[in-house]
Amino acid sequence: MSNPVLVIVAILTLAAVYVLLPRAAHVFGRYRRARVLTCPEKGSKATVSIDASRAAITSAFGRPILRAQQCSLWPERQQCAETCLRLPEVDTA
Repeated sequence: MSNPVLVIVAILTLAAVYVLLPRAAHVFGRYRRARVLTCPEKGSKATVSIDASRAAITSAFGRPILRAQQCSLWPERQQCAETCLRLPEVDTA
């Protein structure tokens, strides 16, 4: 291996395979199912589906960014601030 660029690429590839991919897979599995959460604005329970792909990809660079993909209170509350995603969950649906 006389080419240092090749060595650096190999190290980065191994890091991605052994560190980033397992973390992303864990986060994807954690957020792939719908959850029952309490809406802080309305005070009622709602079934919320989180965008698991976005959470998995962003978890490679720190805390996952959570976005609601579907909510049982939509369409009337479609433009909410999604603060329910920062609260502890009530139950998985």
